[in-house]
Amino acid sequence: MALLLRALLGLATVLWLLAAPANASAQRAQDVPLTEVQRRVQAASPAHPRLLLTPAKLDDLKQRVRVEPEARELLEALRQQAEGMLAVPPVEHIVTGRRLLTESQKALRRVLTLALVYRLDGDRRFLERARREMLAAAAFPGWNPSHFLDTAEMSLALALGYDWLFDDLSGADRAMIRQALLQKGIQASFENDFWVRINSNWGQVCHAGITAAALALLETHPDVAARVAHRAVNNVTYSMRPSFSPNGTYPEGPAYWEYGTSFNVILIDELETALGTDFGLSEMPGFSETASYINHATGPTGLFFHYADGSPTRRPLPALQWFAGRYDRPDWLRFEEPILKSYLATSRRVGVAGGEARLLPLALVWSPKRSRQGETRMGLHWLGKGEVPAAMHRTSWTDPNAIFVGIKAGSPTASHGQMDTGSFVLDADGVRWAVDLGAEDYHRIESRGMNLWTGDELQTADRWRVFRNNNRSHSTLVIGGQLQRAVGKGVIIKHSQDDPFPHTVVDLTSTYTPAATRVVRGIGLLDGSEVLVQDRIEGVQGQPVRWGMVTRAAVELRGALEAVLRQDGKQLTLRVVRPAGARLQLFDIATAPAEHDSPNPGVQMIGFEVQPAAGEALDFVVVLTPGSAARAAADALRVQPLSEW
Repeated sequence: MALLLRALLGLATVLWLLAAPANASAQRAQDVPLTEVQRRVQAASPAHPRLLLTPAKLDDLKQRVRVEPEARELLEALRQQAEGMLAVPPVEHIVTGRRLLTESQKALRRVLTLALVYRLDGDRRFLERARREMLAAAAFPGWNPSHFLDTAEMSLALALGYDWLFDDLSGADRAMIRQALLQKGIQASFENDFWVRINSNWGQVCHAGITAAALALLETHPDVAARVAHRAVNNVTYSMRPSFSPNGTYPEGPAYWEYGTSFNVILIDELETALGTDFGLSEMPGFSETASYINHATGPTGLFFHYADGSPTRRPLPALQWFAGRYDRPDWLRFEEPILKSYLATSRRVGVAGGEARLLPLALVWSPKRSRQGETRMGLHWLGKGEVPAAMHRTSWTDPNAIFVGIKAGSPTASHGQMDTGSFVLDADGVRWAVDLGAEDYHRIESRGMNLWTGDELQTADRWRVFRNNNRSHSTLVIGGQLQRAVGKGVIIKHSQDDPFPHTVVDLTSTYTPAATRVVRGIGLLDGSEVLVQDRIEGVQGQPVRWGMVTRAAVELRGALEAVLRQDGKQLTLRVVRPAGARLQLFDIATAPAEHDSPNPGVQMIGFEVQPAAGEALDFVVVLTPGSAARAAADALRVQPLSEW
């Protein structure tokens, strides 16, 4: 009777899915026929594992952890974390605000770690603990599909656990997990399909998680697998095209690159391992270049140029292992290897209760055969095109004291955007001197009844009331104390990679209209030893204009036009070349300006404010000199108009 009920339920699910509207009339960026996906599903092996791991891949990994010190070290770190997970209770159905995401991410981290370690060393304690985790999640009343990222990550956790541990799970365990994947994952994805054609990281994450669930069940539910995979390969392109076209620059910033791109790689790899093809997804414009972007967006300090919402901290990025192997680019692991090594050195102290670094086991699954990095094939400069243009300049890939600057353009209304157009970061002598405050805690804002996610095209939207989200907290300009124009857009109008003065110029006019008629900012490297920031502001009607740079350094003012910044035993000199009448001062941005804002301890803004006469054009010229650099270039600086750069 139980088998009959399960069969009927499975049939009902299939019929429900087949009856769900396909929205075929919508314009698709890709149009793979359903029959082609069905053919691939029918030809697929019914054996497990088949998602990311295959029997051949497992055999290869077992051999590599015996002979490769790096692989062995990573497995040992994962084993230590798996040991710590044994005593941690399974996830609970705890919804914080509108999110179950914390619990979903915990489950994904634990199942990935426990299942992979078990498959490589056979310790059945890890099998049993992974089983408990999956059954606890499967018993939840639901996976919070209203915030579908929660459902997607939980689906991925149980799909990979089901697939990787299939032969060691009992029939009853498989049935419970299978039904949870069908009902709480796949069926919920058709009932809550607002994310299917979304143009942000949501599409990448959600398609990856739900497609994993469907492919894990393809031998029992082939029609479901074909339908879900078909939906993914035709619609994830709505996320991929703006995320990577034309040259790989991710519009939501490096921190969300880590999220969206990692799951995009999971989607591609699960399709290839289960069905033998990614249906052309990896050939989308810019996708093959995006690993260069994320390296260019990392300074010599190891910190991201974290514009938009996000943190500067770069954790291990397992997806880079996949990119390095796929495109034969070991130089893309230049930052990754020391960051991973540093992480593993602290693995005994890394908490096992949360979901941080949850994809770390995939660094072992995806790691290419070890080879010397050889010469870096990336240039020193990057012009990021696309929806949110950004540019980065550096003086070296190998010198930890190298100078690195990044500047962004684009619009505040881009996904996860902030009013940070024209802002910059600066590394020199191993120190991050110009910083970004990063993202405000989403729950903190939402719990106060404010809306971060809709209406951001309105100048009065809640999103712009958040201090960390507006230009008053960024290393950019403020005119008349006003916010940048939400629907404005900065455009990169010049970019040179040529010595002795590589530089980028951004037209910010659209983001400051009508406060000014023209606003342009340039940033460049002077003889590889100093940084020049230059602005031209026209048409300001008697309102004060503030220039500011956010820093964590201690600041000593040396007169009106010069300051010395000190941090970590290093120093940086900031000198105002123009206007001569400027007076440097410190602005308090550590104190939360409103109850809903978080404080920013240890941070201040160094800058100046100028009150022009009505209609007076302003030229701001600031030179930043690391302590290790000579001052000759700035002392002899002949200021050229930005139009002549």
